[in-house]
Amino acid sequence: MPSLRTSSPLRPAPARAARAPLYTPEQRVRRDASKWTLVQGLLAPLQFLVFAVSLVLVLRYLATGAGLEAATLSVVVKTLTLYTIMVTGCIWEKVVFGQYLFAPAFYWEDVFSMGVLALHTAYLAALYTGALDARGQMLLALAAYAAYLINAGQFLWKLRMARLDMARADAALAGAAR
Repeated sequence: MPSLRTSSPLRPAPARAARAPLYTPEQRVRRDASKWTLVQGLLAPLQFLVFAVSLVLVLRYLATGAGLEAATLSVVVKTLTLYTIMVTGCIWEKVVFGQYLFAPAFYWEDVFSMGVLALHTAYLAALYTGALDARGQMLLALAAYAAYLINAGQFLWKLRMARLDMARADAALAGAAR
């Protein structure tokens, strides 16, 4: 019976293809020099704080029926915060990558962001038109928040990848200097 092992002492495992760095050296310089990098760095935790407060208010309403106005206002504020970070993020992407959206380095994050925006916007539309009752609106807000959390995770992963890229580049420079 043939072995299912892909490597052995005589046959090494296939090498993994190296992942391309998230930023070219020129993009890294533009990223570090841009005021929009700071704006994004400030807005992201602010948006998360708004999200966390809103999530508590929405869950409180769904559990107790109390606090509809506060929950509704918090979702509206969360949505406006999302719009703000999306617009400034598009400007940042233009400065760093030369296009407002769907730069290859952030393509899938931007695609998923469109879904997050769609869910938040659907909430505002439901609120404005009354297409859903209060419970339906809050459940829609929870769906938007679940999508937001996934998208935030995507961006945090990219931030980690960028930090690993920087560490790898710094190590290569240090090795070359020896």
